Amino acid sequence: MIVPSIDLQNGNAVQLIGGAEKAIDAGDPRPIADSFGLVGEIAVIDLDAALGTGSNEAVIRELLGRAPCRVGGGIRDVETAVRWLDAGAQKVILGTAAVPEVLRELPRERVIAALDARDGEVVTEGWTRRTGASVESRIAELRDYVGGFLVTFVEREGRMGGLPVDRIERLVELAGSARLTVAGGVRTADDIAAADRLGADAQVGMALYSGAMTLAEGFCAPLRSDRADGLWPTVVTDPTGRALGLVYSSPESVRAAIEERRGVYFSRSRDELWRKGDTSGNTQELLGIAVDCDRDALRFTVRQRGAFCHLGTRTCFGEAGGLAALDQTVRDRLSNPPDGSYTARLRGEPSLLASKLIEEASELAEAATPTHAAAEAADLIYFALVAAQARGASLEDVERVLDGRALRLTRRPGNAKPATRVSEGAQ
Repeated sequence: MIVPSIDLQNGNAVQLIGGAEKAIDAGDPRPIADSFGLVGEIAVIDLDAALGTGSNEAVIRELLGRAPCRVGGGIRDVETAVRWLDAGAQKVILGTAAVPEVLRELPRERVIAALDARDGEVVTEGWTRRTGASVESRIAELRDYVGGFLVTFVEREGRMGGLPVDRIERLVELAGSARLTVAGGVRTADDIAAADRLGADAQVGMALYSGAMTLAEGFCAPLRSDRADGLWPTVVTDPTGRALGLVYSSPESVRAAIEERRGVYFSRSRDELWRKGDTSGNTQELLGIAVDCDRDALRFTVRQRGAFCHLGTRTCFGEAGGLAALDQTVRDRLSNPPDGSYTARLRGEPSLLASKLIEEASELAEAATPTHAAAEAADLIYFALVAAQARGASLEDVERVLDGRALRLTRRPGNAKPATRVSEGAQ
């Protein structure tokens, strides 16, 4: 699949030829990350940190809050790698620091070893120093310590001369269970499709920034269809992962969806693009697109406004349930409260809400059976959602925080604060 890249220099997104000559200054990387992040992980490389001329740390931290990122450039020790993983990086990319004594201190599945190669020989120090080591030997040395490799074909970098497909197959085989990403030379969507067929991802910069390829073309390149009409079945989900319905996509609809950042699909009955909500008003904000393992089906994650189904229900499978339904109910009660709404009362009486939160937490702590614990947890979750939404935070925001915390390596001890500590005898 495609891995769009953002190379940072002096706070801006840039593209260099051969790692030295600046060809494109794309400016503010934030909107670029918003777009690139729709199709999955993006590679964010701090060129200044890599060259020892500065740092783009503040910008990268902001990008981590906007898109799933693998971060590289200037990561030369365990402490720096852990800091980026704690900050929310999906993965870190290590260059000269990719040695066993460093790698064994990091989680294998979240580390990528960067191997820059000129004519098959690994080069370092801004591609200026030849090491005498081959890419193949370095992969064999490191594959048990990392979850992936980023191999950059330096002689092709920024020149869009095409990928050396003949070499990629051998590198994929050598990498074993470590996923290979290749960079340098990607020119067309066909390059991405060819790499994907061999089991590798393609990191793409110049082709996207220059307009030689659109993000949608790069994303759709590896897709296939067993349907006569060539469409891709597309499962639409809300941010919690709940399925809203099944639709179909085409290359044109995917391109429109990415460009407009909304739910756009292909209508089989009308044989044309279908922009969800144009007639009903129940529009969708596109949050992300993913492809399944067989490359023949898609998942659109959207923020749905109103009902998804034409029958007026939240999903095409009936009304939603569970936490997602509760979150929507609380939102509705707070935004348009019916007469006698207890939820609205809680927002208007902060002291009552605070008392109920403490009460339900205490009752959950004292619950002795599974049934009792489930009931008290349900009560506590309701009051917690009211408290969160009354302050502007949704269930989606809560889940985003939980996902971010799951990425952290450094853990706090989690001891109780003195005012809330319970003695052993009181339990």
